Parts: sequence; C-alpha cells; structure tokens
Amino acid sequence: MQTWKNQGIEALHFQNRFVAELPGDPIAENRCRQVSKACYSHTTPTAVCSPTLLALVPEVAELINLSTSETPVLTEVLSGNRVLTPMTPYAACYGGHQFGNWAGQLGDGRAITLAEVVNEHDESFELQLKGAGVTPYSRRGDGRAVLRSSLREFVSSEAMHHLGIPTTRALSLVATGERVERDLFYDGNAKLEPGAIVCRVAQSFLRFGSYEIHAARGDVDTLRKLTTFTLRHFFPKFIDGDICDVPAFLEEVSRRTARLVVEWMRVGFVHGVMNTDNMSILGLTIDYGPFGWVEDFDLNFTPNTTDASGRRYRFGNQPSIGYWNIAQLGRALAPLVDDVAQVERAVDRYKREVETAYVQMLLGKLGLTRRDDCVDDDETLLGGLFSFLTTCQSDMTLFFRHLANCQLSEPLSCDEVLATFNETFYDSGASSTKNHSELQAWVSHYRERVRIENVSDLERKARMDKVNPLYVPRNYLIHQVIEKTVTAEGAWDRAPLAELLEVLRRPYDVQPGKEAFAAKRPEWARHKAGCSMLSCSS
Repeated sequence: MQTWKNQGIEALHFQNRFVAELPGDPIAENRCRQVSKACYSHTTPTAVCSPTLLALVPEVAELINLSTSETPVLTEVLSGNRVLTPMTPYAACYGGHQFGNWAGQLGDGRAITLAEVVNEHDESFELQLKGAGVTPYSRRGDGRAVLRSSLREFVSSEAMHHLGIPTTRALSLVATGERVERDLFYDGNAKLEPGAIVCRVAQSFLRFGSYEIHAARGDVDTLRKLTTFTLRHFFPKFIDGDICDVPAFLEEVSRRTARLVVEWMRVGFVHGVMNTDNMSILGLTIDYGPFGWVEDFDLNFTPNTTDASGRRYRFGNQPSIGYWNIAQLGRALAPLVDDVAQVERAVDRYKREVETAYVQMLLGKLGLTRRDDCVDDDETLLGGLFSFLTTCQSDMTLFFRHLANCQLSEPLSCDEVLATFNETFYDSGASSTKNHSELQAWVSHYRERVRIENVSDLERKARMDKVNPLYVPRNYLIHQVIEKTVTAEGAWDRAPLAELLEVLRRPYDVQPGKEAFAAKRPEWARHKAGCSMLSCSS
C-alpha cells in the first residue's frame, strides 16, 4: 500500500519527465560552453562544507507530502551534498532578451533541478536548488548565491503566494557554511558574504527564453519537441495526439501573463528585471532578483540599479513590457504555425486582457465596480488618484488601507482628510494647502462615485481589505531580517525570519502587536543599500 503523508525526503515519489522526454546535452563535462540541440545538461550540485537548515516552509512541504522533521538526509539533499538515487539533476538551456536586446544562450547558471516530485493528487513539482554550484551555463559566475539574495527570494516568493499572486514557491533556505565573493554595486568593492541555497518549487521553470533559444538557432526540431512536451504536460487541452494548437497555447500564455502583471500592479510589486528569460511560461512570478515594492507612490520607480538610467522595467511600464515579451515568444513559436496572423491575434490577446483587467483591478482597490454608465468617470477618477498619490508621495500600501477606513456618509473637511492620510505621506511638503485641496477634491469625487454605486462604508471596507494588503515584504523589512539572521558571534538566529514569514502568511488581516511590519519605510532606509534599490549581483 502506497504511503503519501509526512514522508522523509528519500521516500518521496520522484520522476524525471524533462530529462526522459527531451533531448539533452551529450557532453558530460561540467564546463562553460555553448550547448546546441538540447534542452538541458546533466549537472550535479557542488557539495558545501557545513550546511545548516535555516528554514523549511510547512505549506510547501505538505504540497509534496514531505515531513517537516529536520533530518541529516533532508539537510544534505537541500544543500546539494547528496543526490538521491531516483534523481537526475540537470541545468536547463535557454536564451533571452535582456533589456530589449538578444543575449543569446543564458541557461541555469546557478540553478540545478534535482527531480520532479509527484504528490498524492498526481500533481508534479520540480525541486530546484538555486546557488548549488557551477553549471555549463554559468558563464563567468561561480554558480553560488549569497544569504541576502537567497533570503529575499525565500521570503518574497512565499509572501506573493499568500497575497494570492501566481509564483514559484520556496521550500527551504540552507546556509552553506562557506563565504561567497560579491561586488554588490559593481564598483570594485567586492566582499565575502555568507553563502546560501534556496530550494525553489514549481510545476515547471520553463520560461519564454526556453523557446527563444531554439528558434534563434533555427533548431525547429528541438523547438517542436519542447512545445509538444509543454502542451502534453501543462496545457493538455491544446494537444490532440501529436497535433499542437500553438496559437491557442500562445493566447493562453498571453492571458496568464497579462493577469500576472496586473496582479503585480495591484500590490505595488516591481519585478525589476523583466527579461524574457525571467518570464514563466505558466504565468508565475519567477526569478526574484533586484525586485522591490512601491512605497512612496511613483510610476517611474525601479528597484534595479542596472535599470536606473533607462528605467525600462519601472513600475508603470510593466504592462507594456509584458506585451513586448509576449511578442518575442510569439516570434519564437511562429515557425510552428502555418498562419502568422494567428500568432498576431494570440499576442494581441495580452493587450485586450490587460486593458480590461487593469481598470477592474484599480476600481476594485477602491471598493468599486466597472459600470457602463461610469466609463468616462473611471478615467477621471483614476487619473486624479495617480496624480495626487505622486504629488503627495503617499505610501501606496498604507493609502488604500486608510482610504478603506474613511467614513463617507458625510463630506470630509480638509482637516479630516489630513487626519485620515497624514500618516501615509513621506514628504513633509505633502502637507501644503495645494496638495490638501487636490486630495480633498479627489475624496469628494470618490465619495460621489461611492454614492452612485450605493455601496455602504462597511461593504466598501470589506471589499477593499480583501484586495489591499496591510503587510508586504518591504525591502527594508527583509534587510533587517538578513542582518539579524547572522549573530555577532557568527551563529544563526532563525527567529527573525520565522516571525516575518508568519506575519506575511496573513497579509490582509490586522495582526495586533505586529504594527512594525505595517509601517511605512523609515527615513534611514530611503537610500541604504538593500533597502530601496538593488543590483543584479547576488
């Protein structure tokens, strides 16, 4: 009789469909090189000297029927020090457009997939170690990751899940006991930092660049095999035998990607590096690098120092970049389609989806609905919202929570408006008479719209609190945890990380005693490294 619940990692049900069904790199040597006509290279994690399991996420462990009991075998596997017999580790081959330019072959330079785990519901999830050592795609890198970037991804991927946003998950965070050299701002000041490994979990880590690389090389045979594999296992309604409905598949990816980006906008998440190799074919948030959260509202905010001059991946540009990326995927899949017009229509599905979902999302944040008799008013209402949020430098997360608490049964005076929102302002200049007047005028407009929709304050607050989080993993909060995780004596303190994760499990609920996790960014963190902007270095 098959046992599923609470198993040790060595007893999980593994499979290796990606390796078994797709062409692989015939060269076994683990050195940096171009890999042709292959979707992966066999790669074994590089052992570390002294692994310590810092955290294991119980919800993710349950997802794959893994016991949460800490054992030596569990730590060895999650650190890459031991590969179980059923596992066939590999690094995936892919390319991508980076900052709008074709970058050629990229691939898993520091990520190694151990295997897939099948749970009791016959669902399959990849276990992937990030920071597990050099692969053939590491280029000039060492294949390692440091604690700060690993902990950031560990926390934020789980936070995004609890926010209700499609994302890869994080099973574990392991300290390697080794030091890794990194130049945080590429200014010649490299330092040794604690190393760490995250075990990421997703149904698939396939990305747009997985298809682009084969199309760019004119390798239609491998492109077709990969696409067939993708549809058979992840989009089965678009395949009949060996006949693939590629346009329908592309349209579905367009829809999922549009919905994903709109969800990012809802909570103020900025990916920071929306290259095509960082876009999931399943519509998941993937590859948490120099990401950030909008605090003082700014559509031009980018958390990525590499993007600081061009701001290609700024907050307000994410919907447009999503469309550009979908267009690149469409070009990659075009060799598999007889009628290119079908590809164009599938790509355009993204625009239609974003245009509808974006307005609905913004109105939802206000506790309102989209109405045919208020279409013109939508543009004015939302335009005014963006205008004063930017002018007043209001904290995006806190503003909507304070707005939900407004009592709109009677008009609000200027003093009442100030009392309601003053705690959300970053700039002392926001208290000017002009800004107050603009805000008060918008609140009056909003109040009239609420009256038209006949929504009570109680119902409006209930609606708003469901879609406007109180707790998000602000960069400065994560930075504080990173600093506390390594004690002055060089030991590991797991408590700060555990506390932050627990708060982020209920991002929409008021949690008494956890007010510090809902505070706006303190002034000391405005320009501190790791608290606002970050580089791609990890």
